[in-house]
Parts: sequence; structure tokens; C-alpha cells
Amino acid sequence: MDESRKITISIDRGGTFTDVHAIVPGRPDIILKLLSVDPGHYQDAPTEGIRQILELVTGKPHPRGQPLELGPIGSLRMGTTVATNALLERKGARSVLFTTRGFRDLLKIGDQSRPNIFDLSMARPGVLPEGVVEINERVVPCHPSADKDCFAEARVVEGVTGEKFKVVQELNMEEVESELRRLKEEGYQSLSVALVHSFAYPDHERKIGDLARKMGFSVTLSSQLQPMIKIVPRGMSAAADAYLTPVIKTYIDSISSSFEGGLERQHECRFEFMQSDGGLVDFRKFSGLKAILSGPAAGVVGFAATSYDPEEKTPVIGFDMGGTSTDVSRFDGHHEHVFGSKVAGVLIQSPQLDINTVAAGGGSILSWRNGLFYVGPESASAHPGPACYRKGGPLTVTDANLFLGRLMPEYFPHIFGPNEDQPLDIEVTTKLFNDLTDKVNTERKEKGQPTYTAEEVALGFLKVADESMARPIRGLTEARGFETASHHLACFGGAGGQHACSVAASLGISRTIIHQFSSVLSAYGLALAEVVKESQEPVSKDYLSSKSNLDGRFVEMMKAATEEMEVQGFRGDQVHHELYLNMRYEGSDTSFMILKPEDESGFLEQFRARHRREFNFNSDRPVLVDDIRVRTIASSKVRTEKSPLVQLKEATLQDISGPPHNTTKAYFDGYPDRIDTAVYLLDKLDRSTRVHGPAIIIDKTQTIVVAPNAVANILETCIVIDLQESKNPVAKNVSTEIDPIRLTIFGHRFMSIAEQMGRTLQKTSVSTNIKERLDFSCALFSPDGGLVANAPHVPVHLGSMQFAVRYQHQKWLGNLKDGDVLVANHPTCGGTHLPDITVITPVFDRPGGSEIMFYVASRGHHADIGGILPGSMPPKSTELWQEGAAIEGDKIVSNGVFDEDRVIELLVRQPAEHPGCSGARCISDNLSDLKAQIAANTRGIGLIQTLFAEYGTETVQRYMYAIQSTAETAVRNLLKELHQKFGGQPLEAVDYMDDGTPIKLKVTINDTDGSAVFDFAGTGPEVYGGWNAPIAITHSAIIYCLRCMINADIPLNQGCLAPIDIQVPSPSLLSPTKTAAVVGGNVVTSQRITDVVLKAFRACAASQGCCNNLTFGTNSRTDPDTGATIPGFGYYETIAGGSGAGPTWTGESGIHVHMTNTRITDPEILEKRYPTLLRQFTLRTGSGGRGKHQGGDGVVREIEFLSPMECSILSERRVHRPYGLEGGEDAQTGLNLWSTRDAETGEERTVNIGGKNTVSVKTHDRIVIMTAGGGGWGSREE
Repeated sequence: MDESRKITISIDRGGTFTDVHAIVPGRPDIILKLLSVDPGHYQDAPTEGIRQILELVTGKPHPRGQPLELGPIGSLRMGTTVATNALLERKGARSVLFTTRGFRDLLKIGDQSRPNIFDLSMARPGVLPEGVVEINERVVPCHPSADKDCFAEARVVEGVTGEKFKVVQELNMEEVESELRRLKEEGYQSLSVALVHSFAYPDHERKIGDLARKMGFSVTLSSQLQPMIKIVPRGMSAAADAYLTPVIKTYIDSISSSFEGGLERQHECRFEFMQSDGGLVDFRKFSGLKAILSGPAAGVVGFAATSYDPEEKTPVIGFDMGGTSTDVSRFDGHHEHVFGSKVAGVLIQSPQLDINTVAAGGGSILSWRNGLFYVGPESASAHPGPACYRKGGPLTVTDANLFLGRLMPEYFPHIFGPNEDQPLDIEVTTKLFNDLTDKVNTERKEKGQPTYTAEEVALGFLKVADESMARPIRGLTEARGFETASHHLACFGGAGGQHACSVAASLGISRTIIHQFSSVLSAYGLALAEVVKESQEPVSKDYLSSKSNLDGRFVEMMKAATEEMEVQGFRGDQVHHELYLNMRYEGSDTSFMILKPEDESGFLEQFRARHRREFNFNSDRPVLVDDIRVRTIASSKVRTEKSPLVQLKEATLQDISGPPHNTTKAYFDGYPDRIDTAVYLLDKLDRSTRVHGPAIIIDKTQTIVVAPNAVANILETCIVIDLQESKNPVAKNVSTEIDPIRLTIFGHRFMSIAEQMGRTLQKTSVSTNIKERLDFSCALFSPDGGLVANAPHVPVHLGSMQFAVRYQHQKWLGNLKDGDVLVANHPTCGGTHLPDITVITPVFDRPGGSEIMFYVASRGHHADIGGILPGSMPPKSTELWQEGAAIEGDKIVSNGVFDEDRVIELLVRQPAEHPGCSGARCISDNLSDLKAQIAANTRGIGLIQTLFAEYGTETVQRYMYAIQSTAETAVRNLLKELHQKFGGQPLEAVDYMDDGTPIKLKVTINDTDGSAVFDFAGTGPEVYGGWNAPIAITHSAIIYCLRCMINADIPLNQGCLAPIDIQVPSPSLLSPTKTAAVVGGNVVTSQRITDVVLKAFRACAASQGCCNNLTFGTNSRTDPDTGATIPGFGYYETIAGGSGAGPTWTGESGIHVHMTNTRITDPEILEKRYPTLLRQFTLRTGSGGRGKHQGGDGVVREIEFLSPMECSILSERRVHRPYGLEGGEDAQTGLNLWSTRDAETGEERTVNIGGKNTVSVKTHDRIVIMTAGGGGWGSREE
């Protein structure tokens, strides 16, 4: 057949439907929509789609089950969810991970954080490899601060980055071969290899890979998959690829068997798959890891190619709304890629389009709880589906659209009900909305509030759904320095057209674009996609000194990629390259993948421009290059189309004439009753027609709602909807009544502001604690200092920050101006421990205003603030001054000017005045992190000012207070339920610190009003040590426990404690005097308070009860050879343990529990930055308490030091075992060991250093931290 007459078939195989798009020369495009699984009619949906297309095009029958001809097909392109589903359902191939000895549990522990901080089960998805093989091999970076004689006999090698490494353990290939033989005999076919530092020194991985392939294994090497630093995400990615690639290969083989002669006849038909990065790849090179976002990526390519105008350059937001979730993305002429994400609990380190998913879609379940409207995150899924599907499902977003007249049953196929032959059921939907409205109104009448109609309730849910879908869009735009309103919105997916106008309106976007193939845009996007090859190598060099070297590497990489494309049949003139450098400031971990600009500006200018846009500042630090990347694109587009803007300019638009196809009564915001709404069929509308809202435009596969204030322009390939500006909502709604719909929306907006503050802080900070470990929190507060919204960062900060804000509010009352910023960390002023520095900024009614309307605050853990020990976490402190700088409240910014000298006075000079103390040992990091905290607060202020402009200051403040009462209601309801559960009896519990100090609690609940007294009478006195806990910590622990027991998504704010009377003896362990040492109260005592509260409520067994605080570092010193000053450093980490089992769950192993959720520093980052060798980081098997439900295991973390330094451990549960409950056994206690060689005898000694100690370690000394497990639940005999 003539090549120009061949057809292009593009197929997107989704979880529910498979969409097929075919371009047939000389004929209109063909669209098919098939069920992805329909075993009664066909075995494979894509094959069935191809069969139907061939029948339609050739006019000849192609019976099912017979091989299909490839002859008429020129190009076959597919996007698939096969890999995604296998990952979600854990149905991949049996595989094994090869890793460096000491890291067998690397993937299980991960970054040690838990996915949901308020889930007491702390459940994480299981790991992918079925087995792990530890290999005797080890390389370590040549650290400039390491002892010169350290590993003197080791071979020194140069990595691909030019950095030097020492091979401290050579690879034993005989051992490798023996293990591979064993695995072969056990039936394994697939393996992944992830060795420490292989991103820079891949030789050991390559040797293992070469041998394994010779023996017939399918092999994934982490160093080839994505050679970037961080062994945890790289190892997880390699394991995912080994787990999924065999599934992909099996799937491709099954498709191949459907064609005559199979798919190898590549010269006749190009067969390509969409990868997660938005590029096509030949089916023979398609692998599991790159398939994970295959389907969504095609949708991004589709909207980018059909909605963006390269001349006008208005960026476009993609809004892909499906049944269970909504994907949002952004396109500004270039696709934005990310290189790290988490999918189904697996960290993925691979280029992928930046797609954000929110759990809100057509099937999201609607519910009314605690006076708020909730949409999702639970979904009705395909079965039973929404209530209107006639299978007994719940009310969903789809039902709300149906009830309000925005979906019309007569235009839907009759595929519903038990026999799949009935229309949508409007009657059951109407009944359920009436029932729900009665429930809402009953509560409102009790409070003397006005009632709602069922239409108002249904519309309220849609408003909340729109806001929950708008939230991640703001994260894509505002959080990166872009104005949301300056974008266009491209809507697609099955439900996108129903929400196009309302989502655009909530974002302030004036133009929405809906393509004619929007309901199958992922399939159509495949037809518009190009073949892509990604090449990337690590660099790790200063940009200015390595420019010529980088230019040479670009040339080599482009040459190799072009040759590969030519092998695939592309001409040289069809190939072009995008050149990228992954750049960052020295000392920062925030890197940007910078595209080489088309104009004369260079990489450096582009990097600085982007950094300034996102963070409002640039640094004078050197700019480093971490990676060099070439994205090679071979043009394989079979079609290009005019942009919507060009079509608008060329069209002669006229208002529609003649009557609509139908008319319905639909309900819209701003109207008291349903209004007449015209219904049009898209295929009956003339092009260049203008349709004024309200209207509904219906196509075969979608419904488009045109709001009353909108105009839909019907163009050649798309519909462009322009929204007219609506009046300011402040002007039309001045009621002082609290509307629960708007209250729910404000809850989303307040939380979104706190989240964006957190993102800004993480990106702009330089320290490991904030950037890597995420030891920070950001929050909004009322003008009196009450907590309004706290992003779920670190639980111990939840209730305690408001103490700090309230103290400063009183201290500075009447003396703050716009542009002032405060700093504090003193425990009597709302602090927790001194390293947690809080930066507080007042928010005025307007820029330069005089009335404080809010406060914003950010708290971050600073690695060193002076004191008697590096790291400022002295385990043996007895007085507060020994722990570092103590700031009761100071102004560090006045009128917008940062007072650096005052900060140095507070952090360096004042702490050094005390005997045996130093000031902050790395003040440059402190200054940078304080500026990052100020930037985070500034971001929050800007977003609050946007709310003021949108709703008015009075309305915003009214809802700020109202959201607190919602949390109060939820807590009162919980306490009433618990009173009934325990028969009204007081709840009592006691536990003991390792020194024997008791923490005692008695909870008495008043079932009449749902209030409670938490009485800590009997708790022990203040201790002569560092584990006293300021009163704010007890409040945090109680808020956290209540929120966990509510087990529902409620606003987390001051209202949670409104029903609680907290009584703490003073002075005591939980309310110490002003000069008491408190460094451990935040990190060890807080965990014991939590255990006591949860024990009183019989909620779960004890967890490890500790954060296991390890610090090491040095003071500044003089180099004996050069006389130069070598700056000191302080490193701090907290270490995971086991979580307690509960009534329905087993405990999690190797996880952070309760009052913390900080990440552990990746082994490769740790060893690159500090002169250390991480010998072991594994689970401590058997340390969890036994029972009907087993407690989680602790971990073993063994660090070898490569130069002399001070090392401290501050820990608990080394004496008293974590308790089991309901017959469950106690867990094992923790243990801290120090291995050192005696200087005189040379004998190696291993000693127990106890729970709290400091030791001076020598080169090659080792510290081994063995953390406690979690208690068991229930008797083993049950």
C-alpha cells in the first residue's frame, strides 16, 4: 500500500475505558471508546480497537481471534496503564534486588517517613522485590575533611563526575556468580542492581549486570536507569523497572501475537509507546519504569499541541478530570519535567512530565461531617459507581451534576443497572439529595441557622469539588511565581467539560479551551507526539570553570543520540536536541533543570532568572552543575493543527440562530431557582457559531456546561469558552451568616497557603535539616495568635507554635509595622527546644496598613545554634544556656531590612559568653535558613492579601474564626463517642521515662457537651537533665492524638483544644522552670506523652517512644599545614523505629512515629557531605512485640567516622520497654553501642553508652544505634 494512504492508529488503554483514535487519509477521523476489560466479547481492548478500525477502513470483515494485517497501518501508537495497574495492585514479576551489604532493607525503610501522619496504623505499601541479595562491595567518596590515613591501602578511582572514590571493599565476582546460580534455580528471571555511589562509580554494577545478562536474567542497573545521586529513589526506581518490565514485555508479546508475522515487521508499521516523559519510544525499548505515567503523559502532549499558541505564548493549564481523580499540568511552550515523585508508595527517579493528581473526580463521594461539605477522597469507582448508576452507589460529583440539570439522561447510553440496559437514575439521586439536605438542615435549625434547598446543597458540593481541584493548580502556578489568572485552561477527560467554567472562575481564568476530541485527548495526543530519547550523565562541577568541558560533552551526547535515531529510520534533518543542565547554588539542594535558551542569554542567566522568579532572591554562591542532559526529539508528527487563537482570528463569529435542540431546567450559582438552559448537539452546530450561556453542549462522549456569564465559540477543532468578569463576591454577599459551603472552601484556601509556605521554605533553605529531613512547619494564625491552619509537616509543632505567636503578639502589642519580622525560640515563650527557631510575621489589612489581621509563622530546626556541643543537642545538658542561643523575642527585619548584625549577636556572640560554650558554628547556614523562613512567610502574606482582594478582609477574618469552631465540633463529637464506648469511666494511664520519672494522666469526659479534663497530676518533677518538656509540647501531643482518633480530614487548628481543659502540675517534667534544660523534651518526652494519651484511650500499643537523636560534628580549627581556618559543622538526624500494633493492624517497621515525621538523609548525601561511612541501615528483626497483631521492628544504624569528632545520642526506651496492649507483648528496648580501638593495647572494645551520652570518636570508631520496636496487640492465642 502507498505509504501516504496508510492509517495512523493511536490507542490510550485506561483503567475503565480504552480510547481509540484513527487518522485515515481522505476521511474524517474515527473515534472508538471500548471497555478496557470485557472478556465476554474480546480478550484485549487495544487489539479489538485495531480490528474494528480495520473493518471500518477496509470494508472487509476481520473476525475476532484471527491474526490482523499490519499492511494498511503506517503507525501504531499506544499509551497504557498496564504498568501503573501492576504497581498499584502489586502484580508485577518476581524479582530480586542486589545491593551493597548493610542495606538489605533500604527499600523497606525508604526515607523512614509515614505517608499519613494521622494514621495510627502507619501503613505503607510493601516493597517490590521478592528477595534481596547483599553484595560484599563498597566505595566511599574521598572527603576533604577525612583523616589522610583513612583507608590508606584502598584503591583510589575516579568516578564519571571526576570525583575521587576509595574502593574499601572490592567486588567478589565469584560470590556474585554463586548467588545468581541460586536465584536461577529458584526460578527468578528479573533483577535490579543498586549499589551505593554507583551513580558516579558504576563499574561494580556493570560487572554484575554483564554476568547476569549472560546467565539469562532481565537486568536493570540503577546507574544506567537514572545516574543521579540518592540511592533510595534510584534503588526504588531500579526495583520498579525490574518488577514491571517483564509485565510490559508480556503485554507487548500478547499484542504481537494478534498480528500476522508479529510486530517485528517494523519496516511496514512503526509501533511505539508513550513514555512518562511525554515522548514516544520504539516498542522494543519500552520499559516498566518509563511506562508508569504513559496514559496521563499522552493527555499532556494532547492539550499542549492543541491549546497553546506559540505566537501569543499564553501558558496553558491542563485539567484532565476523570472518574476517580483529576490530573493537572502546565505547558508554556516546553514540557516541564520532574525527576522525583512517589507513585503507589514507590519513589520514582526518572524524567516524567510534571503531573499533579488530586483525589477528586466524577465518582468522588459527597458527605456532610462536622458542619462541613466533603468531596472525596473516597471514590465510588466503576462498581458500584455513582448513585445514578443503579447499583446502590453513594452520592457523587456526577450525581450533583445530574441533579442540577447539567447532565441529561436522555443523551447517555442505556448501560446502567444490574443488566446494563437502563438509563441514568435521576429519581434515586433526587431522593438521596433530599435526604442529605434534611440532615444538613436539621443541624442548622438546631443552631438557629437558615436552611438550604437541595439544589443549594448539591451546588455547594460542586463548589467544594472545584476548589479541591483548583488547589493543585495553584501549586503548579502560584508556588512557582506564576500568576494563575494569566493562563488558559484546557479541559479534557470524561468530566472536564462539566466543570470547565466553574474551575476557571474559581482560579480567575478568563478563557477555557475544550478540544473536539477532549474526551479522548490522551489517544489524540499520541497522534501528535514525537519520538524522544533521553540521555543524562552526572557532572558535579562548578559551572564557570567547566563550561568548555560541558560543551564537549554536549556534542558527544548529541552525536550518539542522533546515530541511534538514524538506526530507527529517521533522517538527520528530522532530529533536533534540547540541551539541559541541572544547576544549583553551592550549599543548596534545590536544583533546576535549565534548558539552553534560544536567545543569546546563557545557562547561568536562565538559572538566576528562574531562581529569582520562584524565591525572590539570588545568592552570590558559586553555581554548580549536578547533571548534563540531552533530550533528542525525532519529528514523527502525522498532523499539526491550527491553534485556537489562530482559529478565533480567522473565524467570522456570529451568534447562533434558530432554536436549540432541546431546553432543560438547570441550576446555577447566583440564581434563586432553576433557569431555562438551551441544549445543543455539537455535531449539529455550525463552525464560527457563538453560543451564549447558560447552555449545555453535548457530544457523543462528553457534556460541556456553558455558565450564564460565559460565551462558547464553536471553532474548527475546538470550543473556546470566554468567561465574562463576574462582580466582586464581596459586593453581593455581605451576610454575616457563616455559609458552610464557603467555610469548606476557606478551609482549603487556608491550608493551601500553609502548604505553599512550606514548599517555599523547603526550596529556599540550605540546611540538610530543613531541605532533606523536612524538619519544619508553616502555619497561619489569628490576630490573637490562635492556630488557623497548619500544613501537616511535623506533628510536635502542631499545637506548640501558637504559644510562640501568642507570646510575641502580647510582647510587641502596638509596636509592629508592615515589614517587621520577629524571631524566637525560648521555651517559656512558646518554644519547644532551642534548635527549633520560629520566624513570625504580622499580616496587616493592606500593604502599609495598621491593623493586624493574621500572623504567619515558620519554624525550622537549625543544625547548630551554639552551646556546649556541635549540633546543639547535648544529651547531658542541665541548664538551658548549655543548649545554645535562647531568644525570647527579637526583631530581625525592620521596615523590610534584614538586620544581619543583630542575628549574629543573637546566635554567635551571646551564646559564646557562657562557660564552655560556642556560638553557632556555621552562621552562614543559619542566616540562609532564616532568610528562607522569612521568604516562606512573605509568600503566605502575598496569598492572604490575594484572599483579601477576592473576598474582603472582614469576610476572610470571619471565616478564619469560624473554621476553628468546626474543629471544636469534631472533637466534642469524638469525646461523646468515647464516653459511651468506655461507659463513662475516667480513663487513666501512666508510663515512665528511663530515669523513672512518671508521666501520669487521668481523662474525665463530660458527655453533655463533649468536653474533657486532661489531668497530669502525679507526673514527676522537673529533672536535672535535658528532657524537660515545655508546656506547649503537651498541647501538641494532645492535639495530635485527638486528630488521629477522629480519623477524618478535619481542619487542624486551635478549635481542637477548645473543649479540653489541660491541667499540668507546675513546675514539673511537663512544665519546667525558665532556666531548665529542655533539648530532649521536644524529641523524646513528647513521644512518651503521646504513648500515655493513646494508652489511656486504648487506641494502640506503644511505639518506639523516641526520635533517637544522633548528632556529630566539630568545632572550627586551624589547619596545621596551611594555617587556614577549617570551619566546624554540626549534623543532626533522628532515626526510625517500630510502631505499635492496634486492634486491626500490625505495627510498621523502620518508620518514624507520632510526634515526628522527618526524613533520614540519603546514604550518598550523608557520605558526600560528611566524613563518614554508613556501614549498616537495616531492620532489627524480632524487636517488635509479639501478639495477635505483631509490633513493628526497630532499626540498626551503624556509622563509621573517618575523622575525629564529637558524637552524641539523646534517646529513650533504653530501660522501659514499649508496652503491648490487650495481651500483646512488650517490644525490645533500644541499645546504643560505641566500638573503638584502645590506643595502648590496640584491642577493640564495644561498650554500651546508655541512652544519653557524648563521646569523642576517633577515626574508624563506630556508633551503632539499635532502636526500639513497637508493642504487640492482643494475645497470640486469639
